Amino acid sequence: MARSIKKGPYVFHKLLKKIQKAKENNKKSVIKTWSRASMIIPDMVGETIAV
Repeated sequence: MARSIKKGPYVFHKLLKKIQKAKENNKKSVIKTWSRASMIIPDMVGETIAV
C-alpha cells in the first residue's frame, strides 16, 4: 500500500542530517544508512547513498 499524500514523504531524520552536512561541505563521499524505508527527495539528488 502506498503512503498517504497528506502525510508527506518519510525520511529518517539522521539520514537527512547527513545529507545536509554533505551538501554544506561540498564533499563527494558515500553516505551509509540502514534506512530502507526512506523516500528519495530532491536534496538527495547527486549524492551517493549506500543502503
